[in-house]
Amino acid sequence: MNDKRAQPFWRIYRGRGDLLLLLLPGMLLLLIFCYLPMIGLITAFKDFRLNLGILHSPWNGLDNFSRLFGSPDFPLVIRNTLVISVLRLTVGFAAPIILALLINEVRCKWYSRTIQTVTYLPYFFSWVVLSGIFLMIFSQRGPINQLLGLTGASAINFFSDDTWFIITVILTGIWQTVGYGAIIYLAALSGIDPVLYEAAVVDGANRWHRTVHITLPSLLPTIITLFILQLGYILSAGFDQIYNLYNPTVYDVADIVDTYVLRRLVSMDFGLATAAGLFKSVIGLILVVMANSLARSLSDGEQGVW
Repeated sequence: MNDKRAQPFWRIYRGRGDLLLLLLPGMLLLLIFCYLPMIGLITAFKDFRLNLGILHSPWNGLDNFSRLFGSPDFPLVIRNTLVISVLRLTVGFAAPIILALLINEVRCKWYSRTIQTVTYLPYFFSWVVLSGIFLMIFSQRGPINQLLGLTGASAINFFSDDTWFIITVILTGIWQTVGYGAIIYLAALSGIDPVLYEAAVVDGANRWHRTVHITLPSLLPTIITLFILQLGYILSAGFDQIYNLYNPTVYDVADIVDTYVLRRLVSMDFGLATAAGLFKSVIGLILVVMANSLARSLSDGEQGVW
């Protein structure tokens, strides 16, 4: 049997113009909004001047990167970004899996659908809105501190104490995304053959055994794929959330790469800002390629994004 992967591109898609036409809008969207803007990355290697534009500004080699890595603020920014991202990746990555498993075990359909709707609804709210709500709830006179006062505990400065700020950011971030992330795992769970569970019940397996030996192994390809993709955002600690929640009192733990880039843009230092963004993208790409290669090598080529 001929392997289609070895055939020329034009021969594989010959006579399938209708399918290519359906693909065209998505490809144009990807080209216009993802690939064409990459032309601006050359700003990282130029002494950008507004009156000359990107193409006509003089080249300065790696000077912007030298200033970036030599900046006294950059090591702190990298540390803060990695701390928040690693906490999101470790604590937050498991939350959608656990929620999907719990919802999947609910036998009452209307109840499980209600829980699923309630949990993924926050994903569609902007952090501009959510930050206002959380700033009110966790303020010094907010309901959380009022409840603590009723128990005799002292008030907590959620947005001015470094430790509590990180905890608040991680937990509110999980709350906002856990329901939406669980949708992917619920879709994967729906594809598991029910015969496997029936056979396990006949063999005397309880729910815990079925989860460990059937459900989780079936979810493993989805888990690996999403984990690899999330590694690409290891230096993106959630700009929308951080920018709308942080303040000068927690800059030493909340100032991340994206907020650092924003300040460089505000100060009209476009070359340095572009260099920081390019550095973040390159690190993400390297991590994704390495994680994908590791997954494929450990699974004999069966797991991975590509």
